[in-house]
Amino acid sequence: MPGFPLDNAAGRLLAEDRPGDNSQALGVGELALKLKRVVEDEFGHVRLRGEISGYKRVASGHAYLCLKDDSAVIDGVIWKGSVNTLAFQPQDGVEVIATGKVTTYPGRSKYQIVIDRMELAGEGALMALLEKLKAKLAGEGLFDRDTKKALPFLPATIGVVTSPTGAVIRDILHRLEDRCPTRVIVWPVKVQGDGSAGEVARAVAGFDAITGPDRPDLVIVARGGGSIEDLWTFNEEAVVRAVAACTIPIISAVGHETDTTLCDHAADLRAPTPTAAAELAVPVLSELRFQIDNYGARTRRCVHRYQERGRERLDALVRVLPKRDALLGPQRQRSDDLSARLDRGLERRITAARSTLDRAGGALRPSMLEAKLHTARTRFEGIWNLVRALGPQSVLDRGYAWVAARPEGGVVASAEAARKAGGLTLHFRDGTVEAEVGRAPASRPAPRAKPAPAEQPTLL
Repeated sequence: MPGFPLDNAAGRLLAEDRPGDNSQALGVGELALKLKRVVEDEFGHVRLRGEISGYKRVASGHAYLCLKDDSAVIDGVIWKGSVNTLAFQPQDGVEVIATGKVTTYPGRSKYQIVIDRMELAGEGALMALLEKLKAKLAGEGLFDRDTKKALPFLPATIGVVTSPTGAVIRDILHRLEDRCPTRVIVWPVKVQGDGSAGEVARAVAGFDAITGPDRPDLVIVARGGGSIEDLWTFNEEAVVRAVAACTIPIISAVGHETDTTLCDHAADLRAPTPTAAAELAVPVLSELRFQIDNYGARTRRCVHRYQERGRERLDALVRVLPKRDALLGPQRQRSDDLSARLDRGLERRITAARSTLDRAGGALRPSMLEAKLHTARTRFEGIWNLVRALGPQSVLDRGYAWVAARPEGGVVASAEAARKAGGLTLHFRDGTVEAEVGRAPASRPAPRAKPAPAEQPTLL
């Protein structure tokens, strides 16, 4: 083929095996696998010291990061199972010592370390991590004094989050028994090691979720003294957030007086020791009784003092008041004057009444009474004669009758009403006659002249 030197091995266009050449062409994947085996066989497990950079945890639960120092960077991966066993939450900028297996990632032609265990590189790194977490939580307001809750004066139930086997719980119970016997509910947890932070956080949240009579009025989170690593559980973010979110007042009693954890900052009150937490939780019962008795005595003294002062004021007023005779003298005199005026008034009233009675008695003489009686009798007889003359019986006596319809019995006052009634009853002076209404005759006789009415009596 023109333009291509086919006889030169370095410039061949087509690859072909040459005599004596035992170097087979490798695929990229094959080379990657060979390199992977070489790296893993050569290094195996190593411990690397470096600073965490670019830490992130993905949805699958795995975590990816870089470890770097002044001269190099290596990628790292922590599988989900190992992430959950870490004793702290990795953060960028923290120097750590990572233990794991050096391997390669063929997909990117990169070498990396698969981290099985990670530890902080000394107390300096631990303190740096602590300060970072403290600044982060403080920025969220978890340590603000305005959010602190007041402790109950005399809690009926106290919840304690601590190890059930250590000396801490015994010290708390003994101190409470000495000061003021109180109901205690212990939520047993691990206070150190893997999973301890989760147990403490769940215990605090569990107390907060209790309702009804078993709900504690106060919670004590306690642990004995130890190194900063021993107390690190109470610096974990999960524990601090659980303590800050609890609606029950919390006393943090972690370590000794010089030990301070983030849990102390999030709690409503920090106690220097677990025993001091018990002292802060309840008052001394004997002192409380003495104080109540003292208040009772002061109350009684105040009552007596008011009585004494009232009696003194009353005595002073009595001394300045005028005598009884001086106060009642004018009233007595006025009473005597009114009594005398009443007697005179009664005498005048009796005399006037007697005169009126005498005048009335003169008008009641028998002759005057007989004249008045005769006049009244005459007027009555005249009225009675008038009533008899105007009554219906006197009209019947003169030959008239009145007509009633049957069977209703109502008065018939017209011919039309009589024709409609049909049956009639004629009432006369000495009885009644039943009659039926028939057809009227062709001609009627002339009506008889009415007799002259009798002279009506004159009313007197």
